[in-house]
Amino acid sequence: MTLPEPAVLVLEDGTRHTGRAYGARGTTLGEVVFATGMSGYQETLTDPSYAGQIVLQTAPHIGITGMNEEDSESHRIWVAGYIVRDPSRVVSNWRAESSLDAGLINDGIVGISGIDTRSITRRIRSAGSMRGGIFSGADAALDPDEQLRMVQQAPQMSGRNLSAEVSVDVVTVTTAVGERLGNLAVLDLGVKQATIDNLAARGFEVHVLPQTSTIEDIRAIDPVAVFYSNGPGDPAASDGHVALLREVLDEGLPFFGICFGNQLLGRALGLGTYKLPFGHRGINQPVLDKSTGKVEITAHNHGFAVEAPLEGSFESPNGYGLVEVSHVGLNDNVVEGLRALDIPAFSVQYHPEAAAGPHDANYLFDRFRDLVIATQGDKN
Repeated sequence: MTLPEPAVLVLEDGTRHTGRAYGARGTTLGEVVFATGMSGYQETLTDPSYAGQIVLQTAPHIGITGMNEEDSESHRIWVAGYIVRDPSRVVSNWRAESSLDAGLINDGIVGISGIDTRSITRRIRSAGSMRGGIFSGADAALDPDEQLRMVQQAPQMSGRNLSAEVSVDVVTVTTAVGERLGNLAVLDLGVKQATIDNLAARGFEVHVLPQTSTIEDIRAIDPVAVFYSNGPGDPAASDGHVALLREVLDEGLPFFGICFGNQLLGRALGLGTYKLPFGHRGINQPVLDKSTGKVEITAHNHGFAVEAPLEGSFESPNGYGLVEVSHVGLNDNVVEGLRALDIPAFSVQYHPEAAAGPHDANYLFDRFRDLVIATQGDKN
């Protein structure tokens, strides 16, 4: 059997791991992060929130179920690069339409296999997320000093605004399922298809708007509420989206944000954000819902978080009344949700649609629908 071409992973601290090419050949640069899910690799790969990131799968055996059109969260693979230990040599699933390797090649995603992913994960956990590069095929033979120079000159994730790379260019509409509640304005910062489907299932006519949209664009669809999606990048670099959200809140429109949308709600309320050492990525993160006392296992993909007091309520620095932290991550006490007490707005830092599971947090879409109905009742 002919072995794949060589490949090397280079981290910005000079660490090197030699393995085999997987996916497309060439060079790719990005922030190296690890995802802890034991399943759902296709949903991870096609999640726009991973733009600019080289994703390492901590589960050792990846690719056995192949790829299919139905499970994709968007129209393409978004990761900057892919790191796996033992890629499956066969595809064994009745729903598979292609292999994972073929999917990576089709979308031009450079990957590496056959390296010690546990060692890399432990290094990132201790040193923090760092820039890296995968060099495969002929590029694996580049001078090591040149490879390291390329990695160290790659852009940092802090300060990057990636919304324009992942957002739609024109408005798309998904019809409401069942009893129609009204038009919902979704600002696309990297929205996943499962999110759109869950919102439509609650009776919303889902209008996915480009990230360049203005308050006039939102008003034009006569929305009953506004939703900010997940997405990649640093929330501190999204001043325009924060300003738009403040206009939304000033108009009294109900608001729900997830992941990046949670960070932007925090900023709109007047709170700060910061970069986590190595982030939360995977489908096994325990979160406490403070309103019910229940612990939920949730799906995460975020490298930034909101700064806020975990106990009690506090005044919004930007004048939106009382606010409280609604959800807390139990691994490290990170803010995982916000709830405004005097205006109809809340958000969570994770993914309640969780297409690859678990579904403990799916009730949040019902909570949003109930908030919209209650707000409409108050206006009447």
